[in-house]
Amino acid sequence: MHLKITFFLLSLLSCSSGTMAKRAAGFLIFRRFNSQIEYLLMRASYGAKHWTPPKGHVDPGEDDFTTALRETREEAGYTADDLNIHKDEQKVLNYKVKGKDKTVIYWLAELKDAQKDPKLSEEHTEFRWLPKDEATSLSGYPDFTEMVAYFHDRIANL
Repeated sequence: MHLKITFFLLSLLSCSSGTMAKRAAGFLIFRRFNSQIEYLLMRASYGAKHWTPPKGHVDPGEDDFTTALRETREEAGYTADDLNIHKDEQKVLNYKVKGKDKTVIYWLAELKDAQKDPKLSEEHTEFRWLPKDEATSLSGYPDFTEMVAYFHDRIANL
């Protein structure tokens, strides 16, 4: 409860001051397929049509993890039951979007049924399951590359 109140107050401060970073959360989803690790990337239907894992903005009163679950359900159709979520494996990315600070927290999650394709929302036009190097190349963001490399090394110990 204390955590939800804290995030709510942070959201209010962010809206009123305009100085705090926007927050978002999601999962870096991977699957074990044909003896390799593949990562889910989805192409946005807006803006530069960038490729990212499912993620989205934290709503007022919502904690980061709840946001990650909600956004993954909304954007990819996967629920917590579809995933092995590694709550102790997380990475925080900080970057700028249109000159404004943004913080995104990702947790590592394995798709239980490697054959189950995502069900995309209107926010995305296509998806791809890709090995590490192809996923990071398609994304094109250095911080995403660092995150995937970090998680890829961690997967070996899961």
